[in-house]
Amino acid sequence: MKSLILRIAARNLLPLFLIISVVVLLRGHSAPGGGFIGGLLAAAGFILYAIGFDVKAARQKLNFNAVNLIGAGLLLSLLSGLLSIYRGAPFSTIEFFTLKIASNVSYAISTPLFFDIGVFLVVVGVLLTVVFSLMEEQ
Repeated sequence: MKSLILRIAARNLLPLFLIISVVVLLRGHSAPGGGFIGGLLAAAGFILYAIGFDVKAARQKLNFNAVNLIGAGLLLSLLSGLLSIYRGAPFSTIEFFTLKIASNVSYAISTPLFFDIGVFLVVVGVLLTVVFSLMEEQ
């Protein structure tokens, strides 16, 4: 029987882990952090949830197949590098885009953001695939 305190902690900490992982992911362009550390934090939240409940519940909470996250992350990272070739620059040259939200609000987005998101997805997918597989063998 799983601990009630562990279940409550896992249920309440998972959203916090995910929010912090996104903050670390987005902060990684100008300060320490990024896709790898953000992916570790997101995976840690799901691993804690799997420990508190079980792997099946954690997979349902994830709502994606972890192996598909690996493929999507690799594809996104590759496309972020190929975009610069399409624009006539060497592979993985930083490109900037302006995203206009409203008439007076716009954000600058660069290709390293897409690369970091790809790394984030790969790290989450690999860690969850390995840990969930090991936990299911018990």
